[in-house]
Amino acid sequence: MPQYMLSVVEDGTQAFDKMPKEELQQIMADVDAFSDTVREAGKWVFAGGLEPIEASTVVDGRGESPVITDGPFSESKEYLGGFWIISAADLDEALDWAARGSKACAAKVEVRPFDEATG
Repeated sequence: MPQYMLSVVEDGTQAFDKMPKEELQQIMADVDAFSDTVREAGKWVFAGGLEPIEASTVVDGRGESPVITDGPFSESKEYLGGFWIISAADLDEALDWAARGSKACAAKVEVRPFDEATG
């Protein structure tokens, strides 16, 4: 069965750090409930949330010595906040799961199929 990555796109409009604690807790509960639903449906492969973009480190090992830089790779208002890897019969099913995940996490979700030739 094909696998899809459902990427949570943080676009700077959520302001999770300024959100009331109760509202943030509800979003986290909704995400947990969505993840449980994915598991119960037998579609779960893997998922994870990521620390804020400021916690990232970029490693460029293309030269003789690697260059390590604190912070994101590029200046952008959008970044990956978390993801689910799911199995789905087709893109339509993956899009349905993404719509439910988007509602749960209160953010946009990008859907990308895995390259079946490499997986």
